[in-house]
Amino acid sequence: MSRFYLLLLLSLIIAAFASADPQYKEQLVLEPLPQGLLLASFNFKSNASIQSFEQQHFRHIPRSLGQILQHARTKELHLRFSSGRWDDESWGARPWGGVKEGGTGVELWAWVEADSGEEAFTRWITLNHALSGLFCASLNFIDSTRTTRPMMTYEPVGDHTNTTSSNLHLLHGSLPREVVCTENLTPFLKLLPCKGKAGISTLLDGHKLFDASWQSMSIDVRPVCPENGSGCIIEMEQTVDMVLDIERSKRPHDNPIPRPAPVDQLICDTSKPYSSSDACFPMEVSSTQSWSLSEVFGHPIKGSCFATDIHGGRSESVCISVPHEHQVYSSQGSVERKDASKSHRCYILPEFDPFEMVLPQQESQVVVPRPPPPLYASRSFTGHGQERGGVQTLLTNPSADTAISFTYFEILPWFMKPYLHTLKARSSPSPSSSQGEIITSIYYRPALDRQRGTQLELQITVPPASTVRLTYDFEKAILRYTEYPPDANRGFDVAPAVIRLRSIPFSSSSGAVYLRTTSLLLSLPTPDFSMPYNVIILTSTVIALAFGSIYNLLVRRFVGADEVEGFSLAKVRGRIKGRLGVLRDRFFRKEKKTQ
Repeated sequence: MSRFYLLLLLSLIIAAFASADPQYKEQLVLEPLPQGLLLASFNFKSNASIQSFEQQHFRHIPRSLGQILQHARTKELHLRFSSGRWDDESWGARPWGGVKEGGTGVELWAWVEADSGEEAFTRWITLNHALSGLFCASLNFIDSTRTTRPMMTYEPVGDHTNTTSSNLHLLHGSLPREVVCTENLTPFLKLLPCKGKAGISTLLDGHKLFDASWQSMSIDVRPVCPENGSGCIIEMEQTVDMVLDIERSKRPHDNPIPRPAPVDQLICDTSKPYSSSDACFPMEVSSTQSWSLSEVFGHPIKGSCFATDIHGGRSESVCISVPHEHQVYSSQGSVERKDASKSHRCYILPEFDPFEMVLPQQESQVVVPRPPPPLYASRSFTGHGQERGGVQTLLTNPSADTAISFTYFEILPWFMKPYLHTLKARSSPSPSSSQGEIITSIYYRPALDRQRGTQLELQITVPPASTVRLTYDFEKAILRYTEYPPDANRGFDVAPAVIRLRSIPFSSSSGAVYLRTTSLLLSLPTPDFSMPYNVIILTSTVIALAFGSIYNLLVRRFVGADEVEGFSLAKVRGRIKGRLGVLRDRFFRKEKKTQ
């Protein structure tokens, strides 16, 4: 009997530690955006001591990823899966300051420990192939032509010792053509302690995530050490950010097939002069429309996933950025906490019961302002023709009294050869700034055909309330016909430009802020792939005729008519004469009848 109570006590202790583990934390932040959109940011943090990680005692750090990092000698890893476009003008600043965001497709950079650059590249290729199998992505296509070594854009986020830092090599690669889908989300959820079965991760559904207007998934692994240098840990942070259309997310429950709204349900702006019974200008969607977790994500949160705060208590797992004047209803058993800013509230989830949150529609003049972006950036192609072209980048500083400095990083494929002497930077509306004042530093690494791409890093300073127009020309290379993809006429994707801001106006944040432009679609001279098909068909026909004739000559046996047994030439002549006679009689009979 005593053994039974002892086992029961041990099980309760283990359950208590499992439900309150300071080595794991998760949080969901919901923030309404203009035009009826909702920003949902999922954040998961796991950590383990350096000693347990090196001894392969994996608990919250998954073994599948930890052994890959150890085998490739990777000390710091940053992996991004992104799709869509962040609308800076309507949505404001990017979540997490752009640190958790990647370019369109897949982006990867890591610090690899090695004694030489060649050894580091070999381990980098090993890391890409292993991550490709783990996340069901095409990371194995990141070869030397898609790998760069940034000099000014990225810096280690983790705490590395001096002996380790001297042997660290930064390598960066991207695949802008990669399509992010459910195959990447499933292994992402498998890395979580609760595997998407409990906690806020139960809301991550592929149908909702990849129907978003913009979404980004990130994985960051780095060492973290306290100031005294003792008790270092390995921290893995997983983040999912998405911008959902509330109206579209609520639609599949009642109307699974997208259809136009009925006329009586349209909200029209009657102040327009052309407003009539058959002309409707839709009004702007109210950002305070009603919604709930079940309506937006398909179901409520299923319990909690042993997330705790620094004091060992249950942490605030769900937060929403709405004014305190707004009413928000939550499930029983949850605890609501409001902060002092009067625009943010958080909830502690019940341990086992589902958690539901409802935001009813209400009219309120209080709106939580979104911070404006520190810089606006857009990039596009210029020129025409199949031989040459140009790139134009517009960089706008919204600050009226403070200049902004940043690093501009571009990766160009080897078949896109820029002319560095055509690089120009013009400022408007203050053209007095010279190009030397705008571009203060340049790092340029030219491309080698079929070996590496072009790397261009610029230190740029934009004057207050000005727009810098950065342009350069490039030449298009002609590829071999075997180097074209199956959809060659679609074009080739060019990776987005990466912008790192160091000094940020009207912001107290001391950390770096990252921006990324959209990817570009480059059209190259494309051969007529139907010509090889025509040549193959014509050649095959000629060969078939020639081969058939020669085969008949070689295989068939030709003999004389008199050598055939039972053959009589007189009989053949008689039959022919008889046939001719029959035809002659018929012909003469027809002539007599006509007469």
